[in-house]
Amino acid sequence: MAPVLVFDIETIPDIAGLRVLHGLDREEVSDRDVAEMAFQMRRQKTGGDFLQHHLHRVVAISCAMREGDSFRVWSLGNLEDDEGTLIQRFFDGIEKFTPQLVSWNGGGFDLPVLHYRSLIHGVQCARYWDMGEDDKDFKWNNYISRYHARHLDLMDLLALYTARANAPLDELARLIGFPGKLGMDGGKVWEAYQQGRLNEIRSYCETDVVNTYLVYARFQLMRGQFTPARYRQECDLVRSSLGKSSESHWVEYLASWPSPGQ
Repeated sequence: MAPVLVFDIETIPDIAGLRVLHGLDREEVSDRDVAEMAFQMRRQKTGGDFLQHHLHRVVAISCAMREGDSFRVWSLGNLEDDEGTLIQRFFDGIEKFTPQLVSWNGGGFDLPVLHYRSLIHGVQCARYWDMGEDDKDFKWNNYISRYHARHLDLMDLLALYTARANAPLDELARLIGFPGKLGMDGGKVWEAYQQGRLNEIRSYCETDVVNTYLVYARFQLMRGQFTPARYRQECDLVRSSLGKSSESHWVEYLASWPSPGQ
């Protein structure tokens, strides 16, 4: 059985790219002002400041892997790795393991961003893009087609592919009884990055993939793939795996997740 790989990315404005597109000199315009200019232009056009996907620079990719008897969570690469290296590592994992990918809004945000940024950096990811040309099984179940299951975008599926029915991961996780987001949200990532808090961004991203995996386990219970006993075992495995770490974000996460019966 293929391992389950839950993933999430965190991004900031692509300052270097925005400078190229708008002819902005580094000495004359600060990074903060470049970003604010891009936000203002976006507000004028759409009413919001969410930049187009190709203008997001990936600064963190976090994963949760469920394989065999183990569950582990980590962020790819290290604090010094550039964007292209992080993205190549992600797709190298797909090449090696051919996992079941699980995301929350991965089809609407994470993967399109990774597609554009891979194109910019010359990242290679043949297995991911296979739609049956190399492996005939991928013709009927691949990572690209929206209605195939090799990549499961939980948000998209639960909303029955209807954008107005989309639910925030944080709210749904907390309604089920999981901790949800702790300490940060996506709107604060750019500010945190400017303050040199990349490690906090990675930690925040890691808690998101754990929330996503727990919602995925609940989904498997709902659709009959997990028995109630198996579902409890999955939650216990996640809890015990995180409990082996002394990192502050996992201490806080577990403290916010009541044990069964409490």
